[in-house]
Amino acid sequence: MARDPSSTRKITASDVAERVGVSKWTVSRAFTDGASIAPDVRERVLQAAAEMGYSPNLLARSLSTRSTRLVAVVVDELGNPNQLFLINEATRQLQARGFSSLLLNLSPEYGPAAALRLADQFQVDGIMFMGTSLDEELIELAQKIRRVPLVVVSRNSSLSNIPYVTTDGYAAGAEIADLFLAQGHRRIGHMAGPPSARTELRRLDGFRDRLQACGVPLTCILTSDHYRREQGMQSLLKYLESTPRDQRIEALFCESDILAIGALDALHLSGNPHRIAVVGFDDIEIASAPPYELTTFRQPTAYLVGEAIRRILDADAVDAGSLMAPGTLVLRSSHRRLA
Repeated sequence: MARDPSSTRKITASDVAERVGVSKWTVSRAFTDGASIAPDVRERVLQAAAEMGYSPNLLARSLSTRSTRLVAVVVDELGNPNQLFLINEATRQLQARGFSSLLLNLSPEYGPAAALRLADQFQVDGIMFMGTSLDEELIELAQKIRRVPLVVVSRNSSLSNIPYVTTDGYAAGAEIADLFLAQGHRRIGHMAGPPSARTELRRLDGFRDRLQACGVPLTCILTSDHYRREQGMQSLLKYLESTPRDQRIEALFCESDILAIGALDALHLSGNPHRIAVVGFDDIEIASAPPYELTTFRQPTAYLVGEAIRRILDADAVDAGSLMAPGTLVLRSSHRRLA
């Protein structure tokens, strides 16, 4: 049996206008916040649209308004649970403001040039950068794309013309150093995540500077190529295998919780649970789980994301500049000195 074309034809603004007895431009105004239209007319248009199954074509509207209501969210470490939390918060807040997000996942196979070309093709209204490496190519491309606002989230930007919103990592690192020193730890190490270009966390700087100011040098810096549990575990296992027991660190500050979770797993596998005190950063969900009881530093994620979005979308905040917010030290048990 032949299909009835009318059953699948998309309802248009003209169809709604014809039923209500208004122009299609009046239908458009009914779906536009702040547009000039009588309340009773708006109500009749919206009711007819609901009955007919009509919804406005946002892509078509963007041609006339020059706003796609689309913001690109650029990431490159999806193995880090905190990155997923950031993405969830960004998409939630954007949707609450009537915007959609375009997720661009950078990788060795899909670099910044390809990502920014896609952002250009979709004519995004702004870019939220949540990756580890804000390289020159990405910055140059972002600035060529209609001067799109670019804001770095949860990291510091070393470029004066690229604003950032982040936790004060320097102050956080110093507070974690004080915590270890108060516990009596003196051989203290740090586990860093992947190296970055043009962005930084400042957590290690604050941590090392406070230790040195108290006469305690940083014993070692362990490294991980990615923010993943396996990387943190292997990094500490390698250290334990290569370092005599009497020379090992007593405490370890990890740049992120997922690395800290890996470090705690390494201690368990090596038969040394709680032998080294561990502190993380981010306060991801698993940090409070009984096997870990991870002491960590919580970032004000919802506030940071909101400030990033404000700098992209609000005309009075475009030139607001960078922001560093205080976080909160969350005490559990992993930082304590072994009795």
